[in-house]
Amino acid sequence: MEQVAAAPSRWERFKNSDFIYYFVRDKVAMFSFAVFLTFLFAALAAPLIAPSDPYDLGSINIMNSELPPSWLDGGEPEFLLGTDEQGRDILSTILYGSRLSLTIGFLAVGLQLFLGIVIGLSAGYFGGRIDSFLMRFADIQLSFSTMMVAIIVSAIFKASFGSQFYSQYAVVMLVVIIGIAEWPQYARTVRATVLAEKKKEYVEAARVMGFKAPRIMFRHILPNCLSPILVISTVQIANAIMSEAALSFLGLGLPVDQPSLGALISIGFNYIFSGAWWITAFPGIVLITLVLVINLLGDWLRDVFNPKIYKG
Repeated sequence: MEQVAAAPSRWERFKNSDFIYYFVRDKVAMFSFAVFLTFLFAALAAPLIAPSDPYDLGSINIMNSELPPSWLDGGEPEFLLGTDEQGRDILSTILYGSRLSLTIGFLAVGLQLFLGIVIGLSAGYFGGRIDSFLMRFADIQLSFSTMMVAIIVSAIFKASFGSQFYSQYAVVMLVVIIGIAEWPQYARTVRATVLAEKKKEYVEAARVMGFKAPRIMFRHILPNCLSPILVISTVQIANAIMSEAALSFLGLGLPVDQPSLGALISIGFNYIFSGAWWITAFPGIVLITLVLVINLLGDWLRDVFNPKIYKG
């Protein structure tokens, strides 16, 4: 009597999926993912691997300010990438700053996801006046640039609650600001997918079985919208990090005592013409590299989930 073969586990199906097949054959995607994981690990492990704690004022010596990298004349071996104007180790501030930038990027995208999915599902599923109102509201917001919306909202926050309150809750404020500025991208994409999916047989079957609208939207239709959502999320993480960096550079982001990559670039820019180029150069290189690899991963995901343009 023949034995029935056991069904493959979820992990085995994932290993044998087209996603992994194309990933291991794309050197750019693998390299970008490895670099991103390196940045992520370094950011998470910053308290363990950073030479010093830039938040600990007791460990900062102002006499060490503006020291060049260790391989240049005047550099100190303990400060590999040099120090800033306060005497903080540049390598340490980059590690801690990367953690802040990535935290803001992921949380802001999470807020964009929540708002965009709820609004997009509601607009696409219910249609009619609800669809018209929500999409016109999204169109109005899209008519303004993301940075303009972020600047206006951050200025309103500062004027309403004061600079001290804003500095105390700067991370939360930036997450809210960037999340509010970018949700229409998700809403429009989800709505377009829902309009196609809600006409299919499985949705009609769910209605006949008496399932309520929220269950149909979130348990039946939403899983079929995940591919474009995943692609957008990858790109939006890079956009959120750049938005935070731009706001910090303009003085509307994180305070000086909470250095993100954007804040470090802004601080160093004031000293670049005095010869202390390393204060802004190294954080800038890290920011550009991080955004580049995330965008490369987003482009690869877009191609993989669109078989019409993916060449393998």
